[in-house]
Amino acid sequence: MRRLLVNLSSSLLLCLICGGSMVVRSQSDQKTWCVDCTIFQEGYSCFYPNNNISHASIAMNLYFQSRGRNNWNCDFSSSGLIVSTDPSFGDCVYQFVN
Repeated sequence: MRRLLVNLSSSLLLCLICGGSMVVRSQSDQKTWCVDCTIFQEGYSCFYPNNNISHASIAMNLYFQSRGRNNWNCDFSSSGLIVSTDPSFGDCVYQFVN
């Protein structure tokens, strides 16, 4: 798989699951990655869409942001992708560190 290098000095960097990734993470993996998983629990702002890909992206991004936004903090067995386009929608705001 070909990996793209991203300018990590950019202010908006997020880590998401690769769209074509065959890896759909379990809920236990997601809870290991994120600092506070309540954001994608039922009744919270990022519950919908209620699927593993959306929740994995949120958990992966929380991990990436809390660990210093290094390339290796978004690897997740080659299923992570660093992006500079904000995927936030509605009340679901993806967190990022300036």
